[in-house]
Amino acid sequence: MSLTLIALLCLVLMVVALSVKRIPEGQVYSLHRLGRPARLLMPGTHMVMPLLERVAHKISLTGRTLRLDETLAISGAAPRAVRATLYWQVLDPARAETMIESADALLQARAQTILLAIDPQAPASERNAALKRTLNAAVQAHGLLVTRIDTELD
Repeated sequence: MSLTLIALLCLVLMVVALSVKRIPEGQVYSLHRLGRPARLLMPGTHMVMPLLERVAHKISLTGRTLRLDETLAISGAAPRAVRATLYWQVLDPARAETMIESADALLQARAQTILLAIDPQAPASERNAALKRTLNAAVQAHGLLVTRIDTELD
């Protein structure tokens, strides 16, 4: 065999190896072709076009946790320390793909705004349910779901 044939065979094998993507269970990969969104790769084995397509985001479909430690100036009262833990997940990867990198910041900003409007005297279970319901209404359009919230007021 000539050296050129061996080099060509190695090149073909390398392209084939780069073309196979194995997506683990519980994840979705966002594939971009030439810088534009192309498709979502669900769990399993997929073929991609190397050099033309690249994985832009690896979206985990399992639950995530966001911890908030805030001091809120509630109108008519002294500032209060609020600690909250938000448990959330991606429900619709197609809608979440465009903003997945800023999801934590979005949830944090929305939670802060909503916490200011919630009655601090309400029992924790009512406060958590109201926060969860309002937050889910705000992030539903982004393909996210808040599954649980635990808050503590000092």
